Amino acid sequence: MTVLTLAQASTIVDTALQHGRQAKFKPLAVAVLDAGGHLQAFKREDGASILRPQIAQGKAWGTLGMGFGGREFARRVQTGPAFLTALMVASEGKVVPAPGGVLIRDAEHNIIGAVGISGDTSENDEACAVAGIKAAGLTPDTGDHV
Repeated sequence: MTVLTLAQASTIVDTALQHGRQAKFKPLAVAVLDAGGHLQAFKREDGASILRPQIAQGKAWGTLGMGFGGREFARRVQTGPAFLTALMVASEGKVVPAPGGVLIRDAEHNIIGAVGISGDTSENDEACAVAGIKAAGLTPDTGDHV
């Protein structure tokens, strides 16, 4: 299995932020986690509100922990409050089930990490994550086709 490198994680963060600036999105926080859920790269733009880092990491951590992208994660929590409550208890409140959390897959479709972005709409956050992952030569998994 491929290991997510620091160079790839840095490319993801920088490209995601560049995509956000070009699209004139609100200030973003971008977190990249490795396959073990450890923070590998992070940046918070000037003007991003104070909870953006935690939300970004929660989006990435939740998708990594569940094994599917943020879109599918958001759909599943709609099935009932008991599921979301159980996730919040099990994760000690760390998960944020929303688009903007995107799994990173290698060429063999293995999960090698996740990106979480917060600052603009969830859809715009997700678009930045996808741009960053593709720029690093990896495959984004938004959970759109689970």
